[in-house]
Amino acid sequence: MLENISFANPEFFWLLLLLPLAVLWYFYKRKEQVASLKLPTIKGFSKKGILPRLKPLLFIMRLLALAAIIVAMARPQTEDISTRTKTTKGIDIVMAIDVSSSMLARDLKPNRLSALKEVAAKFIRERPNDRIGLVAYAGEGYTKTPITSDKSIVLSSLREITYGQLNDGTAIGMGLATSVNRLKESKASSKVIILLTDGVNNSGFIEPQTAADLAIEFGIKAYTIGLGTNGNALTPIAYNADGSYRYGMRQVEIDEELLKDIAKVTGGKYFRATDNEKLEAIYEEINKLEKTEIEEFKYYKYEEKFRPWIFLAGGLLLLEWLLRNSIFRSFI
Repeated sequence: MLENISFANPEFFWLLLLLPLAVLWYFYKRKEQVASLKLPTIKGFSKKGILPRLKPLLFIMRLLALAAIIVAMARPQTEDISTRTKTTKGIDIVMAIDVSSSMLARDLKPNRLSALKEVAAKFIRERPNDRIGLVAYAGEGYTKTPITSDKSIVLSSLREITYGQLNDGTAIGMGLATSVNRLKESKASSKVIILLTDGVNNSGFIEPQTAADLAIEFGIKAYTIGLGTNGNALTPIAYNADGSYRYGMRQVEIDEELLKDIAKVTGGKYFRATDNEKLEAIYEEINKLEKTEIEEFKYYKYEEKFRPWIFLAGGLLLLEWLLRNSIFRSFI
């Protein structure tokens, strides 16, 4: 009966200390009320029945009624807590992913593109309150997924990104400009582009500096990531006769000055990922830098449970009164 019950006024339980005192008082008064009479024999009183022996039940019923009243005064109640969250600072994020042939280089395991997709998927799952979109670019750029709060769609689209869907090349300006185009109408209080590349801008008809100026105009922050080891990396250089890639060592060239400048002028930050662990650490850092402010509301619903105790006390007192004035009347 008391499972999941709390008490609004537990201090009334101190009144339960009166119950032992009432018991002591009862036995003390009962002893005083019993008269003694000396008789030569008690044979005539040997079959006086069981009812007189049950007379203490009346006192016990009063005692239980008093205990029930005390419990009711302590106000037992159940508590139901519901929690609601409100996002007070929404963030819209576009992840611009380089899908040029160099992203198949094996300096990250199993290759740069696969390593990126794995880390990016984890990043997306850890942003449940933000809207995220995907842009893929190589020699040109296109929107893979518009910004959406449906993470299942974003994750599915991320898995579908592969090399060969676009003309080869590295059009950093196109990737950045396409991302800006996806965010320019956003009403979010914070708009972010995470642009990753492993090369030098060599394609496209929009210069990276022009795309960066557009980002500034629309209040968009860009985090840029240069992906690739220092030195040489095993990179596709040709096709074999069976259509598979032929790999060879090639110098890793990343225009870090350009990526640093894009990040600086837009208020972001530049990172360099030379291996899988560093790439994961970068996305974790961005995850910490761009925090969504969430306000949590707790609603408490109380349901009073004192009424059954009042009814129990009233029932006991009524039954005690009926018994006292009927069955036990001749013995009182």
